[in-house]
Amino acid sequence: MGIKAGLVGLPNVGKSTLFNALTKSSVPAENYPFCTIDPHIAITEVPDERLDKLATIFGSKKIIPATVTFVDIAGLVKGAASGEGLGNQFLSHIREVDLIIHVLRCFQDENIVRTQGPIDPISDYETITAELMLKDLESIEKRLPKLEKMIKTETNAAEQKKLKTEFDLLSAAKVALNAGDDKTVKKLVRSSNNPEMLTLLSGKNILIVANISETDIDTYKDNPYYQKIVHTFGPEAVIPICVKTESEIAQLPEQEAREMMSMLGIQHRGLDTIIIKSYANLGLITFFTCGPKEAHAWPIHKGITVRKAAGEIHSDLERGFICAEVFNCKDIFELGSESKLKDQGRIRTEGQDYIVQDGDLLNIRFNV
Repeated sequence: MGIKAGLVGLPNVGKSTLFNALTKSSVPAENYPFCTIDPHIAITEVPDERLDKLATIFGSKKIIPATVTFVDIAGLVKGAASGEGLGNQFLSHIREVDLIIHVLRCFQDENIVRTQGPIDPISDYETITAELMLKDLESIEKRLPKLEKMIKTETNAAEQKKLKTEFDLLSAAKVALNAGDDKTVKKLVRSSNNPEMLTLLSGKNILIVANISETDIDTYKDNPYYQKIVHTFGPEAVIPICVKTESEIAQLPEQEAREMMSMLGIQHRGLDTIIIKSYANLGLITFFTCGPKEAHAWPIHKGITVRKAAGEIHSDLERGFICAEVFNCKDIFELGSESKLKDQGRIRTEGQDYIVQDGDLLNIRFNV
């Protein structure tokens, strides 16, 4: 499945530098607004120690990790919803992503241009969110009259009910948008299976990257901008990193990168945290298929059946699904081999309604 996370923010907050570090790319990161006009896209691996362990146990020649696609979307400005600063183009790029990562500037630096006045990360977030909500209002106001006509002319009771449900959801979203309440919009989107709701820009899941300075790496919790962000969004939604330092580390060979991290007292790469949290924020888990040829990590949404999961591997496996042999990676890490799992009866046969768990290894039986 394709997973896209879009990096957004006002001009010159560190988006392109972060994108380069996340994906080891070389997107321009110049010190002026709208350096990024077309969105840059790159795929990066989801760190998962389990995959390496499984490859060792199965003697796999190839390792295929789960991936996340990151999109570097140009800096938004006030008025984007009405076309300011190439706004319509940028907002259409946001529509295509599953997760919005807001990069908020939490440092002072007179050498880095800022056209929006004093540093204020919450105001920056609100500026962007207001533009997303204005665009959503525009979309909803166009859709509602069409829905009214469709409800009146629809003769199929089931279809009419679906249209009424959509009308009610969009009407509730309109009220929330007029009140500037993006939290309610997100709740409405999460509770709905309606495709129209899923296109609402302000309804998308978010993560916050607090871009701190090099001098705040050890003391970021004392940074007043960071404190304000955590107070607003909660600690789980906020990832504090020094984008400049992470970018420098990402460009180094592995050994030198570890030495630099040790010298700076950095235990975990902030970039790995962003990738892992992006994956988790989208409600994704991983199952594996392993053998001597390859060890493969497959991302799926939590709660899907093994038959649906088989379709991620190949549509034929879902279409001709018979059953799945299942065990969890924790079991094989404990016992060390598939043969020992069989000896102890730890490999189960599951039917099509089994809900796949994070870390499951699947061997799909099918016939087409």
